[in-house]
Amino acid sequence: MSTPFRHHRLFALILIIGLALGACSPAATVTPTTAPAASSAPSGGSGVTIKVGSKDFTEEFIVAEMYAQLLENAGFKVERKLNLGGTPVAQTAIAKGDIDLYPEYTSTGLLTVLKQKPIADPKQIFDTVKKGYEEQFKLTWLDPSPFNDTQALAMTQAGSNKYGIKTYSDLAQKANQLVLGGPAEFLEREDGIKGLQGAYGGFQFKDTKQLGTGSLRYQALLDGQIDVVVAFGTDGQINGYTLALLKDDKNFYPIYNIAPVVRMDTLQANPKIADTLNKLAPMLTDAVMSGLNWQVDGPDKKEPAAVAKDFLQMKGLLK
Repeated sequence: MSTPFRHHRLFALILIIGLALGACSPAATVTPTTAPAASSAPSGGSGVTIKVGSKDFTEEFIVAEMYAQLLENAGFKVERKLNLGGTPVAQTAIAKGDIDLYPEYTSTGLLTVLKQKPIADPKQIFDTVKKGYEEQFKLTWLDPSPFNDTQALAMTQAGSNKYGIKTYSDLAQKANQLVLGGPAEFLEREDGIKGLQGAYGGFQFKDTKQLGTGSLRYQALLDGQIDVVVAFGTDGQINGYTLALLKDDKNFYPIYNIAPVVRMDTLQANPKIADTLNKLAPMLTDAVMSGLNWQVDGPDKKEPAAVAKDFLQMKGLLK
Protein backbone atom coordinates (compact mmCIF):
# COMPACT_ATOMS: atom_id res chain seq x y z
CA MET A 1 0.00 0.00 0.00
CA SER A 2 2.02 -0.26 1.48
CA THR A 3 3.62 0.73 1.67
CA PRO A 4 0.44 -0.41 2.50
CA PHE A 5 0.72 -4.13 2.06
CA ARG A 6 -0.13 -4.08 -1.58
CA HIS A 7 2.67 -1.75 -2.56
CA HIS A 8 2.66 -2.87 -2.62
CA ARG A 9 1.06 -1.33 -2.96
CA LEU A 10 6.21 -3.97 0.88
CA PHE A 11 8.35 -3.29 3.96
CA ALA A 12 10.54 -6.39 4.01
CA LEU A 13 11.36 -10.06 4.04
CA ILE A 14 7.85 -11.35 4.67
CA LEU A 15 6.65 -9.98 1.36
CA ILE A 16 9.69 -11.24 -0.50
CA ILE A 17 9.17 -14.74 0.90
CA GLY A 18 5.50 -14.50 -0.02
CA LEU A 19 6.41 -13.60 -3.56
CA ALA A 20 8.79 -16.51 -3.82
CA LEU A 21 5.99 -18.85 -2.82
CA GLY A 22 3.65 -17.31 -5.35
CA ALA A 23 1.65 -15.40 -2.76
CA CYS A 24 2.08 -11.99 -4.28
CA SER A 25 0.89 -8.94 -2.31
CA PRO A 26 -2.44 -7.36 -3.35
CA ALA A 27 -4.65 -9.91 -4.98
CA ALA A 28 -5.94 -8.83 -8.35
CA THR A 29 -9.64 -9.21 -8.96
CA VAL A 30 -9.21 -9.25 -12.73
CA THR A 31 -6.64 -10.44 -15.19
CA PRO A 32 -5.59 -7.52 -17.36
CA THR A 33 -5.70 -7.93 -21.07
CA THR A 34 -2.31 -8.14 -22.71
CA ALA A 35 -3.59 -6.96 -26.06
CA PRO A 36 -2.66 -3.35 -26.81
CA ALA A 37 -5.60 -1.00 -26.61
CA ALA A 38 -6.64 0.41 -29.93
CA SER A 39 -5.57 4.00 -30.43
CA SER A 40 -4.13 6.16 -33.14
CA ALA A 41 -0.35 6.57 -33.07
CA PRO A 42 0.81 9.87 -34.48
CA SER A 43 4.45 10.31 -35.28
CA GLY A 44 6.79 11.42 -32.50
CA GLY A 45 7.91 8.20 -30.82
CA SER A 46 9.69 7.06 -33.99
CA GLY A 47 8.36 3.55 -33.48
CA VAL A 48 10.66 2.87 -30.52
CA THR A 49 9.37 0.06 -28.28
CA ILE A 50 8.85 0.91 -24.60
CA LYS A 51 8.26 -1.96 -22.17
CA VAL A 52 5.62 -0.97 -19.61
CA GLY A 53 5.20 -3.08 -16.48
CA SER A 54 2.90 -3.12 -13.48
CA LYS A 55 2.47 -4.76 -10.11
CA ASP A 56 -0.36 -7.16 -9.41
CA PHE A 57 -3.53 -5.29 -8.45
CA THR A 58 -6.33 -3.31 -10.06
CA GLU A 59 -5.00 0.19 -9.55
CA GLU A 60 -1.63 -0.72 -11.06
CA PHE A 61 -3.31 -2.31 -14.08
CA ILE A 62 -5.33 0.84 -14.76
CA VAL A 63 -2.48 3.32 -14.32
CA ALA A 64 -0.02 1.19 -16.32
CA GLU A 65 -2.58 0.96 -19.12
CA MET A 66 -2.86 4.74 -19.09
CA TYR A 67 0.90 5.01 -19.44
CA ALA A 68 0.91 2.46 -22.26
CA GLN A 69 -1.92 4.08 -24.20
CA LEU A 70 -0.48 7.58 -23.84
CA LEU A 71 2.87 6.36 -25.14
CA GLU A 72 1.21 4.62 -28.08
CA ASN A 73 -0.69 7.80 -28.81
CA ALA A 74 2.65 9.65 -28.84
CA GLY A 75 4.03 7.32 -31.50
CA PHE A 76 5.84 4.72 -29.42
CA LYS A 77 5.33 1.01 -29.71
CA VAL A 78 4.50 -0.52 -26.33
CA GLU A 79 5.15 -3.97 -24.99
CA ARG A 80 2.94 -4.61 -21.96
CA LYS A 81 4.35 -6.66 -19.09
CA LEU A 82 1.55 -6.22 -16.58
CA ASN A 83 0.77 -8.19 -13.42
CA LEU A 84 4.44 -8.89 -12.64
CA GLY A 85 3.96 -9.34 -8.89
CA GLY A 86 4.82 -7.24 -5.85
CA THR A 87 7.40 -4.52 -5.37
CA PRO A 88 10.55 -6.70 -5.28
CA VAL A 89 9.59 -8.34 -8.59
CA ALA A 90 8.86 -5.05 -10.34
CA GLN A 91 12.00 -3.41 -8.96
CA THR A 92 14.15 -6.32 -10.13
CA ALA A 93 12.54 -6.23 -13.57
CA ILE A 94 13.21 -2.54 -14.16
CA ALA A 95 16.74 -2.70 -12.74
CA LYS A 96 17.57 -5.55 -15.14
CA GLY A 97 16.00 -3.81 -18.12
CA ASP A 98 13.17 -6.31 -18.50
CA ILE A 99 10.86 -3.29 -18.38
CA ASP A 100 11.50 0.40 -19.05
CA LEU A 101 8.95 1.91 -16.67
CA TYR A 102 6.10 1.10 -14.30
CA PRO A 103 3.85 2.88 -11.76
CA GLU A 104 5.32 2.97 -8.24
CA TYR A 105 4.36 4.62 -4.94
CA THR A 106 6.62 7.17 -3.30
CA SER A 107 6.64 5.73 0.21
CA THR A 108 7.06 2.23 -1.21
CA GLY A 109 10.22 3.45 -2.89
CA LEU A 110 11.34 5.15 0.31
CA LEU A 111 10.59 2.36 2.78
CA THR A 112 10.78 -0.86 0.79
CA VAL A 113 13.36 -0.17 -1.90
CA LEU A 114 15.63 2.45 -0.33
CA LYS A 115 14.91 1.11 3.19
CA GLN A 116 14.79 4.55 4.75
CA LYS A 117 12.58 5.77 7.57
CA PRO A 118 9.14 7.28 6.92
CA ILE A 119 8.89 10.96 5.99
CA ALA A 120 5.76 13.04 6.58
CA ASP A 121 6.10 15.66 3.84
CA PRO A 122 5.11 14.36 0.38
CA LYS A 123 7.52 16.63 -1.50
CA GLN A 124 10.40 15.54 0.71
CA ILE A 125 9.45 11.91 0.12
CA PHE A 126 9.49 12.46 -3.64
CA ASP A 127 12.77 14.38 -3.66
CA THR A 128 14.39 11.67 -1.52
CA VAL A 129 13.31 8.74 -3.69
CA LYS A 130 14.15 10.54 -6.92
CA LYS A 131 17.69 11.26 -5.72
CA GLY A 132 18.15 7.81 -4.21
CA TYR A 133 16.90 5.94 -7.28
CA GLU A 134 19.08 7.98 -9.61
CA GLU A 135 22.20 7.42 -7.53
CA GLN A 136 21.68 3.76 -6.66
CA PHE A 137 19.78 2.27 -9.59
CA LYS A 138 20.06 4.68 -12.56
CA LEU A 139 16.28 5.02 -12.40
CA THR A 140 14.30 8.22 -12.05
CA TRP A 141 10.78 9.35 -11.11
CA LEU A 142 8.47 11.49 -13.25
CA ASP A 143 5.77 13.76 -11.80
CA PRO A 144 3.68 12.19 -9.02
CA SER A 145 -0.11 12.16 -8.92
CA PRO A 146 -1.87 13.68 -5.90
CA PHE A 147 -3.90 10.64 -4.85
CA ASN A 148 -2.76 8.84 -1.70
CA ASP A 149 -3.16 5.06 -1.73
CA THR A 150 -2.15 4.54 1.87
CA GLN A 151 -3.00 1.78 4.32
CA ALA A 152 -6.48 2.24 5.81
CA LEU A 153 -9.10 0.66 8.06
CA ALA A 154 -12.81 0.73 7.29
CA MET A 155 -16.15 -0.36 8.75
CA THR A 156 -19.72 -0.33 7.54
CA GLN A 157 -21.57 2.86 8.37
CA ALA A 158 -23.87 0.83 10.62
CA GLY A 159 -20.93 -0.69 12.51
CA SER A 160 -19.18 2.66 12.84
CA ASN A 161 -22.33 4.23 14.28
CA LYS A 162 -23.14 1.28 16.54
CA TYR A 163 -19.76 1.32 18.27
CA GLY A 164 -19.12 5.06 17.97
CA ILE A 165 -15.89 4.52 16.03
CA LYS A 166 -14.70 7.28 13.70
CA THR A 167 -10.93 7.32 14.31
CA TYR A 168 -8.06 4.93 14.96
CA SER A 169 -8.03 6.15 18.57
CA ASP A 170 -11.68 5.08 18.92
CA LEU A 171 -10.91 1.72 17.36
CA ALA A 172 -7.87 1.16 19.58
CA GLN A 173 -10.09 1.37 22.66
CA LYS A 174 -12.94 -0.81 21.34
CA ALA A 175 -11.04 -3.40 19.29
CA ASN A 176 -11.66 -6.10 21.92
CA GLN A 177 -15.33 -6.09 20.87
CA LEU A 178 -14.61 -6.51 17.16
CA VAL A 179 -13.34 -8.94 14.50
CA LEU A 180 -10.70 -7.73 12.05
CA GLY A 181 -10.21 -9.10 8.52
CA GLY A 182 -7.25 -8.61 6.21
CA PRO A 183 -3.94 -10.06 5.01
CA ALA A 184 -2.06 -12.38 7.34
CA GLU A 185 1.01 -10.17 7.40
CA PHE A 186 -1.02 -7.32 8.93
CA LEU A 187 -0.84 -9.24 12.21
CA GLU A 188 2.95 -9.51 12.11
CA ARG A 189 4.46 -6.54 10.34
CA GLU A 190 5.54 -3.32 11.97
CA ASP A 191 3.20 -1.36 9.71
CA GLY A 192 0.30 -3.54 10.87
CA ILE A 193 -1.18 -4.23 14.27
CA LYS A 194 2.19 -4.13 16.02
CA GLY A 195 2.89 -0.62 14.81
CA LEU A 196 -0.63 0.56 15.57
CA GLN A 197 -0.37 -0.83 19.08
CA GLY A 198 2.82 1.13 19.60
CA ALA A 199 1.33 4.36 18.22
CA TYR A 200 -2.17 4.18 19.70
CA GLY A 201 -2.14 1.51 22.39
CA GLY A 202 -5.00 -1.01 22.44
CA PHE A 203 -5.75 -2.64 19.10
CA GLN A 204 -6.34 -6.00 20.80
CA PHE A 205 -9.08 -7.50 18.61
CA LYS A 206 -11.58 -10.11 19.77
CA ASP A 207 -10.64 -12.18 16.71
CA THR A 208 -8.90 -11.86 13.36
CA LYS A 209 -9.57 -13.49 9.99
CA GLN A 210 -6.98 -13.87 7.24
CA LEU A 211 -8.70 -12.67 4.06
CA GLY A 212 -5.89 -11.43 1.83
CA THR A 213 -6.13 -8.13 -0.05
CA GLY A 214 -8.74 -9.03 -2.67
CA SER A 215 -12.46 -8.27 -2.86
CA LEU A 216 -13.43 -11.17 -0.59
CA ARG A 217 -12.48 -9.17 2.46
CA TYR A 218 -15.08 -6.54 1.60
CA GLN A 219 -17.75 -9.17 1.09
CA ALA A 220 -16.90 -10.57 4.53
CA LEU A 221 -17.43 -7.09 5.98
CA LEU A 222 -20.79 -6.67 4.24
CA ASP A 223 -21.88 -10.15 5.33
CA GLY A 224 -21.06 -9.41 8.96
CA GLN A 225 -18.29 -11.99 9.23
CA ILE A 226 -15.89 -9.23 10.28
CA ASP A 227 -16.39 -5.77 11.78
CA VAL A 228 -13.25 -4.00 10.53
CA VAL A 229 -11.46 -4.48 7.21
CA VAL A 230 -7.88 -3.70 6.23
CA ALA A 231 -8.26 -1.38 3.26
CA PHE A 232 -6.31 0.97 0.99
CA GLY A 233 -7.14 4.64 0.56
CA THR A 234 -8.27 4.50 -3.08
CA ASP A 235 -10.10 1.15 -3.02
CA GLY A 236 -13.22 1.52 -5.12
CA GLN A 237 -15.23 -0.48 -2.61
CA ILE A 238 -14.97 2.28 0.03
CA ASN A 239 -17.19 4.67 -1.93
CA GLY A 240 -18.95 1.91 -3.86
CA TYR A 241 -20.29 0.35 -0.66
CA THR A 242 -20.47 3.68 1.22
CA LEU A 243 -18.12 2.44 3.94
CA ALA A 244 -16.81 4.46 6.86
CA LEU A 245 -13.10 5.10 6.33
CA LEU A 246 -11.60 5.57 9.79
CA LYS A 247 -9.38 8.58 10.40
CA ASP A 248 -5.71 7.91 11.17
CA ASP A 249 -5.77 10.74 13.74
CA LYS A 250 -2.11 10.35 14.73
CA ASN A 251 -0.94 10.09 11.11
CA PHE A 252 0.68 6.69 11.66
CA TYR A 253 0.69 5.78 7.96
CA PRO A 254 2.83 7.70 5.44
CA ILE A 255 1.73 9.12 2.09
CA TYR A 256 1.77 6.98 -1.04
CA ASN A 257 1.61 9.05 -4.23
CA ILE A 258 2.00 7.21 -7.53
CA ALA A 259 4.41 8.16 -10.32
CA PRO A 260 6.17 6.53 -13.27
CA VAL A 261 9.58 5.08 -12.39
CA VAL A 262 11.68 5.07 -15.58
CA ARG A 263 15.09 3.77 -16.56
CA MET A 264 17.37 6.79 -17.04
CA ASP A 265 18.92 5.40 -20.22
CA THR A 266 15.45 4.91 -21.71
CA LEU A 267 14.41 8.44 -20.79
CA GLN A 268 17.63 9.94 -22.12
CA ALA A 269 17.09 8.24 -25.46
CA ASN A 270 13.37 9.12 -25.51
CA PRO A 271 12.81 12.39 -23.63
CA LYS A 272 9.27 12.65 -25.00
CA ILE A 273 8.26 10.00 -22.45
CA ALA A 274 8.37 12.58 -19.67
CA ASP A 275 6.24 15.16 -21.45
CA THR A 276 3.74 12.49 -22.42
CA LEU A 277 3.23 10.95 -18.98
CA ASN A 278 3.53 14.11 -16.90
CA LYS A 279 0.33 15.45 -18.49
CA LEU A 280 -1.60 12.68 -16.73
CA ALA A 281 -0.18 13.18 -13.24
CA PRO A 282 -2.38 16.03 -11.88
CA MET A 283 -5.59 14.40 -13.10
CA LEU A 284 -5.40 11.37 -10.79
CA THR A 285 -6.93 12.48 -7.49
CA ASP A 286 -8.26 10.32 -4.64
CA ALA A 287 -11.84 10.54 -5.89
CA VAL A 288 -10.89 9.90 -9.52
CA MET A 289 -8.73 6.87 -8.76
CA SER A 290 -11.27 5.36 -6.39
CA GLY A 291 -13.95 5.73 -9.07
CA LEU A 292 -11.78 4.14 -11.74
CA ASN A 293 -10.95 1.22 -9.45
CA TRP A 294 -14.66 0.72 -8.77
CA GLN A 295 -15.39 0.44 -12.49
CA VAL A 296 -13.13 -2.63 -12.52
CA ASP A 297 -13.81 -4.11 -9.08
CA GLY A 298 -17.48 -3.14 -8.79
CA PRO A 299 -20.53 -4.68 -10.47
CA ASP A 300 -19.60 -3.39 -13.95
CA LYS A 301 -16.42 -5.54 -14.00
CA LYS A 302 -14.83 -3.53 -16.79
CA GLU A 303 -11.40 -4.33 -18.14
CA PRO A 304 -8.60 -2.03 -16.91
CA ALA A 305 -7.61 -1.19 -20.49
CA ALA A 306 -11.15 -0.05 -21.31
CA VAL A 307 -11.40 2.04 -18.13
CA ALA A 308 -8.05 3.65 -18.88
CA LYS A 309 -8.99 4.45 -22.48
CA ASP A 310 -12.36 5.97 -21.54
CA PHE A 311 -10.74 8.23 -18.95
CA LEU A 312 -7.96 9.40 -21.26
CA GLN A 313 -10.41 10.14 -24.04
CA MET A 314 -12.68 12.03 -21.65
CA LYS A 315 -9.71 14.17 -20.58
CA GLY A 316 -8.70 14.81 -24.19
CA LEU A 317 -5.35 13.03 -23.84
CA LEU A 318 -5.92 10.55 -26.68
CA LYS A 319 -6.24 11.68 -30.27
